[in-house]
Amino acid sequence: MSARTLDLSVSFAGIQLKNPIIAASGTFGYGVEFADIVDLAKLGGIAVKGLSKEPMIGNPPPRLWETAAGMLNAIGLQNIGAQAFLEEKLPRLRQVKDVVIIANVFGYTREDYERTIEILNHGEGIAAYELNVSCPNTAQGGLQFGSDPRLLDEVVTTAKRVAQRPLIVKLSPNVTSIAQMAYVAQESGADALSLVNTFVAMAIDPETRKPRIANVTAGLSGPAIKPIAVRMVYDAAHAVKIPVIGMGGISTPADVVEFMLAGATAVQVGTASYWDPCATEKIVDELRVWCKDHEVARIADLTGGMQLE
Repeated sequence: MSARTLDLSVSFAGIQLKNPIIAASGTFGYGVEFADIVDLAKLGGIAVKGLSKEPMIGNPPPRLWETAAGMLNAIGLQNIGAQAFLEEKLPRLRQVKDVVIIANVFGYTREDYERTIEILNHGEGIAAYELNVSCPNTAQGGLQFGSDPRLLDEVVTTAKRVAQRPLIVKLSPNVTSIAQMAYVAQESGADALSLVNTFVAMAIDPETRKPRIANVTAGLSGPAIKPIAVRMVYDAAHAVKIPVIGMGGISTPADVVEFMLAGATAVQVGTASYWDPCATEKIVDELRVWCKDHEVARIADLTGGMQLE
């Protein structure tokens, strides 16, 4: 198979990606911080860190802890605010040729989400919004929206009413039925889903008997959660008709393929960028090699392609 015949492109909600690799929100800054070491134009897309209507300072340190097979984080959605993003970060990000920019949106109330999206509606070059209803590291909002079907319906409906771009809803794994929450999000107006966010977890220092994280609990990500994330993507993809973006412990091209076979249209790479800031770009290159070696001419054909026999 020649390089010319290999098609890595995928699409969802009317958005075309040159490949299925998206830098995950919260792990890639605003994108511009990686421009000196990663060829951003090679990525399928960039989901910027969560944006709120006003700047947020996040949680007190310590906020990160490396586990045996992953990472705990309780950053608390520290960000410069939606308006500052439009003025300071977006113009620089738009200088990257053909970059697909996804703005992750966070709020404590439905009104917060609504106001943040209204601000971002003025940002030229944003391709979609990713509604973060699943962050476990804030004192209010976040996880509550993502774990209660009624609240999820309300916040998605509110966001959809004002959003001038496709709406991706980022789901929490900390629920009884991911299929139910996926279906609620779809029926409330989501154009696509992304999952999973981090699992609520914690760690304690045996010597000091104190929590490793100042927030006490934190979100667990990385390779440790991948098998559960793959199962949840599979469950969600079979519960809805809208596209699903998978994430959770992806660090190799085989991981990407696994999520796509489970039903994902595209994937997001997060924690891998902490131990290798160039991980996203490397996975794109390695995925191209994987497809050639396995004679996969069109990667989009892998979505939902798991064989039971």
